[in-house]
Amino acid sequence: MRPVLLASLLALLPAAASRAADLVIARAAEHSAMDPHFAGTGPNGDTASDIFDRLIASDAQNQMQPALATAWQALDATTWRITLREGVRFHDGTPFTADDVVFSLARAKDIPNSPAPFVRASRGVRSVVAEGPHILRVTTDGPVPRLMEQLGEIYVLSRAAAQGHGTADLNAGLGMVGTGPYRFRAWVPANRTDFEANPEYWGGAPKWAHVSLRFIRQPAARVAALLAGDVDVIDQVPPADAKALSANPRASLFSIAATRLVYLALDASRPVSPFVTDAAGKPMERNPLQDVLVRRALGLMIDRAALANRLLDGSAEPAAQFVPAGIGGYAPALQPVPADIAAAKHLLAEAGYPGGFGLTLHASSDRLPQDGAVAQALGQMLRRGGVAVNGVVTEPYNVFAPAASRRAYSLFLFSFGTTSASSADGLTSVLASYDPAHGLGAFNRSRYSNPDFDRALIQALGEFDESRRNAGLARATEIAMNDAALLPLYWQVVHWAARKGITYTPRRDEATAARYTR
Repeated sequence: MRPVLLASLLALLPAAASRAADLVIARAAEHSAMDPHFAGTGPNGDTASDIFDRLIASDAQNQMQPALATAWQALDATTWRITLREGVRFHDGTPFTADDVVFSLARAKDIPNSPAPFVRASRGVRSVVAEGPHILRVTTDGPVPRLMEQLGEIYVLSRAAAQGHGTADLNAGLGMVGTGPYRFRAWVPANRTDFEANPEYWGGAPKWAHVSLRFIRQPAARVAALLAGDVDVIDQVPPADAKALSANPRASLFSIAATRLVYLALDASRPVSPFVTDAAGKPMERNPLQDVLVRRALGLMIDRAALANRLLDGSAEPAAQFVPAGIGGYAPALQPVPADIAAAKHLLAEAGYPGGFGLTLHASSDRLPQDGAVAQALGQMLRRGGVAVNGVVTEPYNVFAPAASRRAYSLFLFSFGTTSASSADGLTSVLASYDPAHGLGAFNRSRYSNPDFDRALIQALGEFDESRRNAGLARATEIAMNDAALLPLYWQVVHWAARKGITYTPRRDEATAARYTR
């Protein structure tokens, strides 16, 4: 949106609240299912969080807080007792009990065709048993110090309402019974999702009688909808529009440095990769991405500061590892390095590719702020480094993400948002060797595998002492980053905007939900 047009629309923004009891949120990304167990993605979780609760919750800084669980204790290295909140009722008035948690944890492990399964949530768990209406006993195969963070990823459904219902049923509204602040009312795909208040919510009466989620992919259209008074809150405000909105007395902007890492994934696991060619565009029998020198060379071609400060107008922080400072597992020794084209070309020559080789870069077009523009800029940087970029292909996220999961690409732009207090989930999901039977590598779309990294990660995850565990995660991170397992680009600074009179609590996990709106 051009600045002049934006300024004109800002002047028209209604000053008075038009819907005291209703809230309309315009989100950039729609959920792929109403079933809260279908996929562990941000849009799905955002929608589910207003209807359902979890055993634990995260505050705005990713720190763990009690929710449906009020206390937990490791009785020994493999046995836990979890105490559940009493007096909680589901939307249909039935009481919440330990049996509903047992049902939900078991159900989440076995959802067909999930593009982002919750397998990591049950990693190492042998059994979950209800010892009373509000007591759970969990037995693990070995030490699982982060058990509550794992189990806390799963939203709790009513067994009585949801048992026997699959994803298609829940998408149609059958079994959509939770304990959250809002009750599900309707989902019209690609249009809207409607909730109504749950006045008996255990956390206090909701602020809004009715909530409607609208899904507007185009950033300019979201901003225009806010300024026209058609919606009350928008997410993923483009960096260029954030400054104009923050300066207008009738709008409010809410920003935070998030924990979502945007990175380049490399297909380094296959001897032949579908979009790797020689410099003339002919297929190669040998995949150069398998060579760590090549991967490091590609990393040296990228000007992360230019992406963060110029292309994203300061709404990003250059990254050299999985999580930023302040999150457990951060490795202080890993810092972003400036682009160095001469050094990159030297590494390519040392690896046996003095004339470079060809790549196609794939990215989403509607998932991240400026994702298409970021992909084009990366293509230009790689060309300067001596790579023959055969194309930069951007696709809608609902097309791009499944294809990435099917390993259809050689080099692709992706992201992972850390929603917990450490890097453990990201390292376990994105970089651990793919092993779904043990809950490892669920989002490892490049199938990266390094036994040294795996050993360091598993050792860290077995530490009950948090400081030692975080130190171990940092060591595992150093192994993976020195191996150029992926190429970190930046952590996002994210923005929400609202009409004056509405406050949004910005969160490092980037969640957009009515429960964070006042």
